[in-house]
Amino acid sequence: MSSSALLLGYVAVSLAALAVLTVYSELRRRRFEPEPTEDHIFRCTQCGLVYTDDPDVDRSRCPNCGKTNEAVAF
Repeated sequence: MSSSALLLGYVAVSLAALAVLTVYSELRRRRFEPEPTEDHIFRCTQCGLVYTDDPDVDRSRCPNCGKTNEAVAF
């Protein structure tokens, strides 16, 4: 076996191992990462509390003081 074939085999095995580790790491990261929600974010104009509510509501009542607020637009 020639030295160039050994070197090619070493590089190919190393790249394959790196690719497998990268895919495994990405799958683990996605499994433990919190899923994004579709909830709207609200900020109370009276007490300043930031809270979330279901995506189907346009106005939400503050759980702290009871004032109705509009969703925050980013």
